[in-house]
Amino acid sequence: MVSKVVESTPSAIEGVCRRILSELEAKNFNQDGIFAVHLAVEEAFLNALRHGNKMDPNKEIKIDYLVSGEKIEIFMTDEGNGFDPDVVPDPRCGENLYKPEGRGLLLMRSYMDVVEFNERGNSVRMVRYKERPRLKKNLNQTQV
Repeated sequence: MVSKVVESTPSAIEGVCRRILSELEAKNFNQDGIFAVHLAVEEAFLNALRHGNKMDPNKEIKIDYLVSGEKIEIFMTDEGNGFDPDVVPDPRCGENLYKPEGRGLLLMRSYMDVVEFNERGNSVRMVRYKERPRLKKNLNQTQV
């Protein structure tokens, strides 16, 4: 597991992101997977920076990650008070279409295979498998 602690500035993720993407390439992740991880890491970092640490340059963001031949697992923790991800409105619905809230979380959940938050809501765990798990068919469904 690689651990990095970075300052709460928008450019602080660049070096960590480059290293993660390089490790994914070395483990032969495909370009779609690398793009997905890149997007999710940037979104998680921006959420930690803006919503968690409130752009306070005196606060830090901890990033732990592990790249194996089968998956990447990333933990990102900020110093904020946390939030409840279950109350973030779906940005695809009704009046939320024109609000900026929730889009980063939606992208993270769309591109990663696992997105989980700690109880406090200030730490996210994301996993992307090299070979994405296939959805299991409902055995009660009839095929046409």
